Amino acid sequence: MKQRWLIGLAVVLVGIALWRSVLLVDETELVIVTQFGRPVTTLTEAGLHFKLPYQSALRIDRRLQVYNPRPSEFLAAEKKNVDLDVFVCWRVQDAQHFLETVNDLKGAESRIHDIVWSELAAEVGRNPLEALVSVDSKSHRLGELVAGVAGRCAERAERDYGIRIVDVQIKRIGLPAQVRDSVFERMRKERARMAEKYRSEGQAEALKIRAAADKERTVVLAKAEADAERIRGRAEAEATRIYAAAHGKDPAFFELLRTLETYRKILDEKTTVLLSGDSELLKYLTRGSTAGPAIGNKREQKGENTPGK
Repeated sequence: MKQRWLIGLAVVLVGIALWRSVLLVDETELVIVTQFGRPVTTLTEAGLHFKLPYQSALRIDRRLQVYNPRPSEFLAAEKKNVDLDVFVCWRVQDAQHFLETVNDLKGAESRIHDIVWSELAAEVGRNPLEALVSVDSKSHRLGELVAGVAGRCAERAERDYGIRIVDVQIKRIGLPAQVRDSVFERMRKERARMAEKYRSEGQAEALKIRAAADKERTVVLAKAEADAERIRGRAEAEATRIYAAAHGKDPAFFELLRTLETYRKILDEKTTVLLSGDSELLKYLTRGSTAGPAIGNKREQKGENTPGK
């Protein structure tokens, strides 16, 4: 009976030893095997592992962590305060070094806060407020400054604590009430200056377009007037030629027609003309026309007034 009891106890002890020797490592964690509190090895690959029964295992989360503290106030180069809301992405890089220097996640966040905030305060203090908040692309260097801070913080954190800082970013930039008005006023002036610049460029372009249009208009009008004068000259020359030909055929009749046309233009029922009786203008009204017999003679010569017609 006693022998059976001993065998059963031995089986239980062997089972406990086997159970304590088996170690399962998840993909989301790092496992440090310790022996009497002293780290022996670090398991980074997921799967089934074995250890000695009297050894212990410490599990550390290897996933990406986000440290998101409350906004803090920093002092720029011109002694103006600015509120920065910052978050930090990090993970454990060296599990054994992390355990020796930090021990847990809360301790890691405390060390990260000290590193990041010291580097950020130094960087902000070396630069004017325009480097963080500005509408001028040449003055605005926020991305460059944050990238420099992230690089220096990553180097310090990995060297001192076995922590890898993946990224440092600024979620929001706020301004205290005492500097907010001055910053907004500077931004408004900058926008007004840019608007005036664009307005001046637009006015210059408009003047250029108007000058080109006026020049083209002048050229077109000059060409049209030249063409009109040329056509008018040809027409007047043709009219003069026709008048001369008509006058040459029958001067008296031509004079009569021109006089009648003059009467039609200057005399109407509302016109009163005072002229002397021997005026040349009224000779056809007072003395009659001498062109009548000449016209009749010409018609008779052409056979237009022959007897019987």
